[in-house]
Amino acid sequence: MKIEKLHHIALAVKDIDGVLNDYVEVLGLPRSEIVHVESQAVRATLIPVGDTEIELIEPTDPEGGVAKYLERRGESIHHICFQVPVVDDALKELEDNGVQLIDKQSRPGLAGMVGFCHPRSTKGTLIELCTPIHE
Repeated sequence: MKIEKLHHIALAVKDIDGVLNDYVEVLGLPRSEIVHVESQAVRATLIPVGDTEIELIEPTDPEGGVAKYLERRGESIHHICFQVPVVDDALKELEDNGVQLIDKQSRPGLAGMVGFCHPRSTKGTLIELCTPIHE
């Protein structure tokens, strides 16, 4: 599997508007659009920082995975995302190598086509793979 770059680091937050304002006002990062990613039950934004991005995710479903993550761990790093040439090819290769997957096929996400590896196979870290649609 070829990893092209670290695409983003995602932070689970309770108040995306407030955190984004802090990043803009305190750190001087550019303001980015907040969108609703229905398939993942979150409001999210990608803030460019050099050649990578910071993703902020706020749950919209109190029973969803991100909401449960916030209950267990509080606001913190939720996942890291690596950019690959073709997500489906990378997922197939990982599965062939015994990696447990959350997604066996890619799906649309904020970073393009995405797929997740289960943290049980990555020493507790949720790993996302992405192939941007518009690069």
